[in-house]
Formats: sequence, structure tokens, C-alpha cells
Amino acid sequence: MGNETINDEVVDSRRKFLKRLGQGTVFSAVTFSTPLHSSAQWAKNEKPTDKLFKIGIIGAENSHTAAFGKLFNIEKQFPGMEVKYVWGETETFAKKAMEAGQIPFQVTHPKDMLGKIDGLIVDHRHGKFHLEPAVPFIEAGIPTFIDKPFCYRAKEGKAFLDLAKKHGTPVTSFSSIAHSYETFAIRNRLKSMGEINQVVCYGPVDLKSKYGGVFFYGAHIVQPLLYLFGDNVEKVQVHQNGQNSSASLVFGNGMLATLVFTTKKYGWQTFVETDEGIVELKSDIKEKKPNKNDVDMVQMFRTGEEPRTHESILHGVAVLEALEKSVLSGKWENVVPNVQI
Repeated sequence: MGNETINDEVVDSRRKFLKRLGQGTVFSAVTFSTPLHSSAQWAKNEKPTDKLFKIGIIGAENSHTAAFGKLFNIEKQFPGMEVKYVWGETETFAKKAMEAGQIPFQVTHPKDMLGKIDGLIVDHRHGKFHLEPAVPFIEAGIPTFIDKPFCYRAKEGKAFLDLAKKHGTPVTSFSSIAHSYETFAIRNRLKSMGEINQVVCYGPVDLKSKYGGVFFYGAHIVQPLLYLFGDNVEKVQVHQNGQNSSASLVFGNGMLATLVFTTKKYGWQTFVETDEGIVELKSDIKEKKPNKNDVDMVQMFRTGEEPRTHESILHGVAVLEALEKSVLSGKWENVVPNVQI
């Protein structure tokens, strides 16, 4: 199949997904944030068994897909778990990921993996394609990890997470930069640093990316900030001067965070103002393998324990949405509270 055919299928499916959400699907207003226990498929396998845990991946354009194959199939960092199936946006993407990650089977439609896998990973480059293909799997009780960004619109994300709750299916999503041993170590360090009222973060973001602008890499700079200082950003403003750009974020407690969107080098740094001066937040722990993001994803697959609350996931998307609005308006934009999504 060619690029045009597959992309048309994805767009048509997303239209149906949006129409379905708009036709009055009713969900609970309570966001779920504790481990799920129900009759879902994963619940039958909470205790370790000798049965192979089979993973399927939707999306192959990202290099992450091959990396997941390497993690499970080549390095075997999680014995008893393997990536068995992949669906790619194009034949070329799928074949490349299969070869690099030693993934044995390709499917022509994501639904072809139903009944064949025990866990799902969704990994598109543009977040607007993430949720729709995962719906049949959460309805079937298949634990699902969705790569960053979780989705492109918080309203769609809320409906999806409520549907997952309804079916008792564990779902999570996070940036690997945020959900790391290093970030958690920095958060512990902050406890002894006193009140912080100004933060500056540096990280790569392309506001004109065809994969969703600020949504594409923005999660890698926004999510760590929320992990460290809380899910309570109230308003944002983006500043642009040619190719250079930055953003201001105001937290509920008055703390101001300045994000500098870098363009020349890949990497992230965070600085805070303290009574002793400007301090760079660095982790004091040695690198661990496997990474925390992989460990916690696997833990969710095995036990149903969601490592991140639904509230946190939605707030991160809402912040990105507000940043996107400010890119267009150049003004301060309010972050929509979860209760209003």
C-alpha cells in the first residue's frame, strides 16, 4: 500500500472517531487515577506466568517503534515479553521497523492485532492520530501505552480516558524525558531547596513542525516541568522573533516558568532561582537500565497499575493546547481546567 491510501484511511477513521464522540457518547465526569481491577483481559494475568506476553505497535514512522523492538526482542530487557506485530503508516516504515527491531509480523490494519496481543503501544509522530485506532483495544481490555503527545485535543483525550475507565482498561502516556529516574531524583532534591518562584527551561521545539507544531517536542519540555512543580499551570504566552521563540507559563502559586525553545542543539536544561543564586537542576544518580519509562510501562502491562493519573495526562495536553493558541494570537491564553474539558 502507498502513502496516499494509508493516510486517507487514517484520516477517514479519525473523522468517524470525532463524529462518534460528537454524537453524545456519555462518560463519567470522574477522572480515574488508581489501579484498575475488573474483568478486562490483563486482569487475568496479574501474577507472573510462563506465557509469552505479546505486544503490538500501531505506527512505525517514529524511530521509537524500532527502539521498542530492540528493547523487547533483541536486548530482551523484559524476559517473557516481545513485540510481535506492527502496523505502519506505509509499507516502507513498517518494513524498516520490523528489520531494525526484529518484529516478526506486519498487519494491514491495526484491528488485525485484536485477539493476538496482550498489550498495545501507539506511536505516531502526530498526536492527532493516536487515540482513534486504540479505541477497539481499550474496549477489548488491552492495556495501552500511548507515546507522547497523548493526543492533540484535551476534549478527545478526556472522552478516551473515560471510555478506558468504563471498560476497566489501564492506559498511560508520558514523555521519556519527564518520566525518568533523573527527573524523579531532581523532584526529591527540590524538597530541600525552599520556595521556587522562577524557573527557566531550555529544550528543542519547532513551532512550525508539520507533526503538530508545539505538540511534537513540546511534551518533552512541558511534562518535566509539571512533574517537578505540579499540574497547576493557569496561563501561557508564546513569544516569537523570527526563528527564535520562548514561552512564559504562570502556575497557580504565582511561580513563573520561562521556556526557551532551542534550535541548534538537542538536549534539555532547567535552572531555578534560589536564595543562593541561579542553580541548574541536575540529577545526582547514575543512569539505570532499563529506563523508568520502560519499567513503568511494562509494570502497567503486567499489573494494570497506571503510573500517571488521568488528571495529569489531560493537564499536560491542555497546556500544549494553550501554547498552540498563543502561537497564533501572540497573547496570554488560559489553560482550560480539567473540570471544564
